[in-house]
Amino acid sequence: MRKNRLIATALLSAAALTLSACSSGGDSKDKPTAEVSADQETKAATVLDTPFKKPDMVLTDTDGKEFDLIERTEGKPTLLYFGYTNCPDVCPLTMSNLALALKDVPADVRKKLQVIMVSSDPERDTPKELGKWLKGQDPSFIGLTGDFPTIQAGARTLGISIDEPVKEKDGSITSTHGKQVMAFSPKTDEGYVFYNGETTSAEDYAKDLPKLAEGAKP
Repeated sequence: MRKNRLIATALLSAAALTLSACSSGGDSKDKPTAEVSADQETKAATVLDTPFKKPDMVLTDTDGKEFDLIERTEGKPTLLYFGYTNCPDVCPLTMSNLALALKDVPADVRKKLQVIMVSSDPERDTPKELGKWLKGQDPSFIGLTGDFPTIQAGARTLGISIDEPVKEKDGSITSTHGKQVMAFSPKTDEGYVFYNGETTSAEDYAKDLPKLAEGAKP
């Protein structure tokens, strides 16, 4: 059992350092890790034995208003993702799958859940631009932006890698960010389940959302 637990912990550590296909790079310095149960082979969700605490971030929402993440999500089932609107692949796929999943669950479940995307490219993702992009995904989605150091520090508390956007020689901008979607329990306000946004389907999310809405294990 201990061997399985150590293997599972190593797998989570690797997942925490997996970066989106939008870019490459990143390092593992000072990244927190957590233990996960070993029997996850057939599940999209990874349930953490030691949950992550919610990041203490005060950012700006798409209306330009202050949004205290801990205060505004207290007691609410919340799915948190770090990405950016100019992302060519993983971000639109992840948010689209979440939007499709929400349409496929009962209305009472939909009303409880909060889906939040925090920009990993806040200089370009103004509240207006972020709001416009998310509206095309699902009007109920909450978009947050702010200063990069605050966002990066918040992501790191969850073991999620984000590097400062870099301007390439051809003028394009590379934004490196993790792929994880972290689910926070309404019972404990802790991040107890995560998904790989690149490989998790809308059907996977839809199957788990009713349980996540109640703070149960998927």
